Amino acid sequence: MRHIFIILIFFLIPFVGLRAQTKREVRAVWLTTAYGLDWPSTRAVTPLGVKKQKAELCRILDELQKANFNTILFQARIRGDVIYPSAIESYNEILTGRSGKSPGYDPLAFAVDECHKRGMELHAWIVSIPLGTAKHVRSLGAGSVTRKQPSICKQYQGEWFLDPGHPGTKEYLNRIVKEVVANYDVDGVHLDYIRYPDHPAAFPDKDTYRKYGKGLSLAVWRRENVTGIVRHIYQTVKSVKPWVKVSSSPIGKFRDTSRYSSRGWNGYHAVYQDAQGWLREGIQDMLFPMMYFSGNQFYPFALDWQEQCNGRQIVPGLGVYFLHPSEKNWPLDEIERQISFTRREGLAGQAYYRAKFIMDNTKGILDELVCKYYPYPALTPAMTWLDSIAPGAPSQPTLREQYGEVSLNWSVSIDNDARRTPAYTVYASDTYPVDVNCAANLIVTGLRENHYTYSYVYPDKRKRFFAVTAIDRYGNESEPLQFNSPGKPAVSHCDGKVLYLPPLPDARFVTVTDISGRCVLHVPYSQNVLLEEKLSQGTYRILITNDREIIRDYIVLLQSIYAR
Repeated sequence: MRHIFIILIFFLIPFVGLRAQTKREVRAVWLTTAYGLDWPSTRAVTPLGVKKQKAELCRILDELQKANFNTILFQARIRGDVIYPSAIESYNEILTGRSGKSPGYDPLAFAVDECHKRGMELHAWIVSIPLGTAKHVRSLGAGSVTRKQPSICKQYQGEWFLDPGHPGTKEYLNRIVKEVVANYDVDGVHLDYIRYPDHPAAFPDKDTYRKYGKGLSLAVWRRENVTGIVRHIYQTVKSVKPWVKVSSSPIGKFRDTSRYSSRGWNGYHAVYQDAQGWLREGIQDMLFPMMYFSGNQFYPFALDWQEQCNGRQIVPGLGVYFLHPSEKNWPLDEIERQISFTRREGLAGQAYYRAKFIMDNTKGILDELVCKYYPYPALTPAMTWLDSIAPGAPSQPTLREQYGEVSLNWSVSIDNDARRTPAYTVYASDTYPVDVNCAANLIVTGLRENHYTYSYVYPDKRKRFFAVTAIDRYGNESEPLQFNSPGKPAVSHCDGKVLYLPPLPDARFVTVTDISGRCVLHVPYSQNVLLEEKLSQGTYRILITNDREIIRDYIVLLQSIYAR
């Protein structure tokens, strides 16, 4: 009855009781490089082409950052080829227009760096089993795995696939993943199409089954094959960099629930994908089930994933491409209901397929995310089953305000694993101490430097108090370092009676000028400057000087002079 009740609630009262934004939530998007569906639209065949290709990716990431996304599922392996310099497979043609040709830079390294600059995680999206059409395979020439290791490849329904039942497939895919994890500072590895092909009854693996079946039924054997690949990759990743998240995107319906049929399309029976078994065994940190459905084909199956999560993170993939009139022309509230549902039921977040439909603001989806669902940044959930020890808190705070900016600096934090350098999260509020449990106080996450500059345009709207925490690669957060207190405000403000200034031992004089530069007040320095009645509301420049030079110069808005 619980399932029925929840579903009725969401159909009858779509936006009642929206759960407020939580501090931790995965906000992911699949960024597809296959065929340039999301990126790139230009070819890197000249220095200008390289520049345009990079700039295009930066524009996408900038927009996603503004919308407070924190996770990019970046397609690094497409169909038996890749978009980074690999010792195993060739470059995909989308980068240059020709298979195997280098674009003159490393797109994966560039994407990792640009994501990290914006405080976002990058998960290397690896399309696992498909190798592409016969034409595509021919275009790869000697670089194709079908030429290098034909024994692990099968042709089926006009396309080529790796054979999950051949032990060599497990090792081949493991080499690819290990190459990525060892050579790049990725935050995760994301396995796509880690299953048998659609309609696998006629998949030509009888010879493999005879050789490696070990007396198991065909169905059990096939599931074990896929699970064995997942297990091997998980163990390898953790042996190289244990903090790298390992995830996959299984079919959105695991199998029939007790009340709702999957209508014959589910991972367990149709394509031999035992993804809930992977959760129970602990060989996945996250799942992004492809839940591109609506109504009763979404809600009960999302609940099923959550109920079987074994403490791991379930992030439903939402089919925003179905909003497009050329697809299913869903109304926007279909996606909104799904976002609300995942929050109400405590799932780890949301992922969107694909980036283009977010970037195009299809039916206003980007506007809704920015204004309604993602108004503040969010931290990704911690992987406490791997490590629950927080890094040391930042220390030695310094704060300076000048020219409409507040500069924060602190000492580098140390993690319990010397191989890892923590990132930082900055909070701000108008009350002290800054509440670091309040999502609305988050102003930046994933900061990889021990300093931050807070800029404000309107002095009356800037935050007065600041705090910073350290975050390790598992998501554990330190105790906060509070930067300033009400007794010694480091950021100047005015309550309408007094201009409060920071403590400056060398200061001698305070000069206040109006917007035209006319001096309206010149007095000896004090932390509490009594304002004269003749000052009117407006914007003023504050100059604090010693005997030799200006030591502080900034703008303050005096907006309540007569509100006494």
